[in-house]
Amino acid sequence: MARILVIDDEPMISSLINTALTKYGETVQTASSGMDGLKMLEDSTYDIIVTDMRMPDVDGASVITHIRRSRHAATPVIGISGTPWLLEKADCNAVLPKPFPLKELVDTVNSLKC
Repeated sequence: MARILVIDDEPMISSLINTALTKYGETVQTASSGMDGLKMLEDSTYDIIVTDMRMPDVDGASVITHIRRSRHAATPVIGISGTPWLLEKADCNAVLPKPFPLKELVDTVNSLKC
């Protein structure tokens, strides 16, 4: 079982991801913005982080840059986006363009578990 942080400003997407991963036995916490996600990372450690790339306050690229420069630098990151060109240069361990099958997300999470 992995402890996963999902950062996405779209409540429906966060809820779907949370439901799918929880169904497969993962422990999931969600953040509704990049800033909220960064605050959660200050207080907790996660096995995997899933972040949307396009968010209004702090975008996914900035979230990933922060992660890679922090004590969480080795934490696997899955980048998700409805604008796939934003994923091309992202420093992610895996990328999923929206919309993606939830099974693909689950498989990706399983592939990144230590």
